[in-house]
Amino acid sequence: MSISSLGETEDLEAGTRKMKIQAEPTLPIYLKFTEVTYKVILKGMTSTVEKDILNGISGSVSPGEVLALMGPSGSGKTTLLSLLGGRLREPTTGGLVTYNDQPYSKFLKSRIGFVTQDDVLFPHLTVKETLTYAALLRLSKTLAKEEKEKRAVDVICELGLERCQDTMIGGSFVRGISGGERKRVCIGNEIIINPSLLFLDEPTSGLDSTTALRIVEILQDIAEFDKLILLGKGSLLYFGKASEAMVYFSSIGCSPLIAMNPAEFLLDLANGNINDVSIPSELEDKVQMENSEAETRNGKPSPAVVHEYLVEAYETRVADDEKKKLMVPLPIEEELKSKVYMSKREWGASWWEQFSILFRRGLKERRHDYFSWLRITQVLTTAVILGLLWWQSDSDSPKDLRDQAGLLFFISVFWGFFPVFTAIFTFPQERAMLNKERAADMYRISAYFLARTSSDIPLDLLLPVLFLVVVYFMAGLRKSAGPFFLTMLTVFLCIVAAQNVPVFISWLRYMSFNYHTYKLLLKVQYENITHAVDGVKIDSGLTEVCALLAMVVGYRLLAYLSLRRMKL
Repeated sequence: MSISSLGETEDLEAGTRKMKIQAEPTLPIYLKFTEVTYKVILKGMTSTVEKDILNGISGSVSPGEVLALMGPSGSGKTTLLSLLGGRLREPTTGGLVTYNDQPYSKFLKSRIGFVTQDDVLFPHLTVKETLTYAALLRLSKTLAKEEKEKRAVDVICELGLERCQDTMIGGSFVRGISGGERKRVCIGNEIIINPSLLFLDEPTSGLDSTTALRIVEILQDIAEFDKLILLGKGSLLYFGKASEAMVYFSSIGCSPLIAMNPAEFLLDLANGNINDVSIPSELEDKVQMENSEAETRNGKPSPAVVHEYLVEAYETRVADDEKKKLMVPLPIEEELKSKVYMSKREWGASWWEQFSILFRRGLKERRHDYFSWLRITQVLTTAVILGLLWWQSDSDSPKDLRDQAGLLFFISVFWGFFPVFTAIFTFPQERAMLNKERAADMYRISAYFLARTSSDIPLDLLLPVLFLVVVYFMAGLRKSAGPFFLTMLTVFLCIVAAQNVPVFISWLRYMSFNYHTYKLLLKVQYENITHAVDGVKIDSGLTEVCALLAMVVGYRLLAYLSLRRMKL
């Protein structure tokens, strides 16, 4: 049985893997889960309802084994996978999950690889850059930089990505590698650390059969499939050796009447679809006893009845024996138990190294967005139009002064909202990547935040310089170095303050970056005028500078605190 024929399948691999490439010795982990339950709370207009997602799921994986999770959509596969991978830590979780007979700890984050269903990658980085940054951040700090880079090259060769290693990943608006190559890059991001546990959420979904087969062959190089879990509506329908699944279902009276792919047969059963499947005598009796439209379909049991029978059959014939096996003490040395129980995180790089790597990655990724032809054209076109509208304006009379003040107001508004709109479009992708990398403990939040902030500064400065060089001299503003550079500094402060302003306070006048930017621009241009301009008193401008600096620090502090509190 192969993944390529399962359609919707997750896989979980534990222990030492048969790979040609090694990062460091793998810590063997015995994963056991007993009577695992999970509920979600649905809040309605008038009441609150609990919905069961998982109902008492039990199983185990030993080092060197692969467990495949099968089931139709909505059967709870991704929830179970996330729970076992330590990505669901909610009070609505029940049961017991142990790793070498120990509960989950932060130490395990660096020992678990998790390939999500969605391919979360930076579109403007190449394949080699993506895997190299992952190696630099995730591999042990005992390895030299050259060894980490060599590990990334080895993974590229192992996954057959040599041909596209210098090609951008690509995305919605960027042409890049194929879907199968993207999936292999995602797998490479996780196997690069030689994990003790590797989770793959639907690794072949959305791929054509040839590409899916390639992915399966890669996984089979790691290990052969040993065990199988079949889920239906959150309940366990089968757990045991994959090779014995068909024998078990035949023993309970369910076997295909025609030649059928075993995977399709199992998914049909999990869906309650028993067309071309023999009906056990118990179900035939139930159909006759409950001969009603609600319970039967064309003389066949309804999916609900089939599901109930399969759950009962597993509980009465298999579950007790499997639960007894889970109670048997594992042959685990105390050293392995103590290693898993360590609560201390293992960072792959020091704080400064994390900052440096993330800073370089941020510059490489975001420079394409900042300096795309579309953005440059937008800025230059706006600058030329403004320069023509205020061509060689002056401030000799109150009317001319008010007209020129309108230009300054437009500049403050334009550079207050232009970076905000850019952030709106890039934030969803950035958040998804941050969630993924935080879950793997790739870096500290503080290192990410400061790297993200500082890598934006040189990018934020270049477009405003281009804009002001055009507008400033076309509009005839004060032609001396001091006012020009002060104007540029004011616009730059506005941009930096605008990037992290919380929406719920942006309307407050005195906390508005536009308000203080406009006042400061007026004071830079008209410092020699004694009367108020557009209702703004001309003074040193120290208040406005302090206000903008306070926003730069304060809004970023709020953004950092919200990142730390953000749920994965």
